[in-house]
Amino acid sequence: MSTPFRQDMPPSGGFEAVKYKRNLPFRGPSGLVILGGVTAVCAYGFYRVGKGNLEKRELQREKVWSRIHLVPLLLAEGDRDAYRRQQAAVAREREIMKDVPGWEAGKSVYSNPSHRSAETIVVI
Repeated sequence: MSTPFRQDMPPSGGFEAVKYKRNLPFRGPSGLVILGGVTAVCAYGFYRVGKGNLEKRELQREKVWSRIHLVPLLLAEGDRDAYRRQQAAVAREREIMKDVPGWEAGKSVYSNPSHRSAETIVVI
C-alpha cells in the first residue's frame, strides 16, 4: 500500500513572524539628558568657584590694607617699649655701678662713635 506523496506546506496565511528583537524596558534618562545635567552642575560649580575667588581676593586686599595701616602704630608701640626697656636698663646699671668712680650710666662701652644698634626693617 503505497500512499500518495504529500508535501508538507505552511499553514494558510503563513507562519507567525519570528521575534528576534530584544524587549528591553526603558531604564532611566538618555545619555543626552545625563550629559546636559553634568554640564549644568559643572557650570554652577565654576560659577561658585568664581564667586569664591572674588571673595577671597577682596579679603586678601582688606588684610593687606589693614596691615599697611597698622604698621606705623605697631612700630610706635615697639619704639615706646624699646625706650622703656632701655631706660630701665640704664636705671639698673646706675644702681649697680653707683660705687664705681667715673662710671657714666648709659654711655656706650665702645670708643667708636659710629657704633649704632641695628635698625628695624619692616617687610609687608
